[in-house]
Amino acid sequence: MVNPFRGEVALVLDGQRHVLKLTLGALAELEETLGADSLVDLVERFEGGRFSARDVLALILAGLRGGGWRGDAETLAHADLVGGPMQAARTAAQLLARSFALPEAG
Repeated sequence: MVNPFRGEVALVLDGQRHVLKLTLGALAELEETLGADSLVDLVERFEGGRFSARDVLALILAGLRGGGWRGDAETLAHADLVGGPMQAARTAAQLLARSFALPEAG
């Protein structure tokens, strides 16, 4: 079960449901991987619709690792994601939003 108050998001990868979350370690890895000056830069790219496939892949990978997945970027790049690239982008954006804001009540 996904807990939005913990910043969690679900994604089905190769037929298996995974819970993603951005831990502090995952966030540090994400900054390094993307060469972002700050996480605010990354959030602003997503808010402005200026994100790349590389951003999405890095975010999904960081979230999977934060959720306990032990795969690597190569495995993720060749995985079957339910919903395809559009769902991956939505999941990445939702992961960022849930990591830096409280979920709405209701």
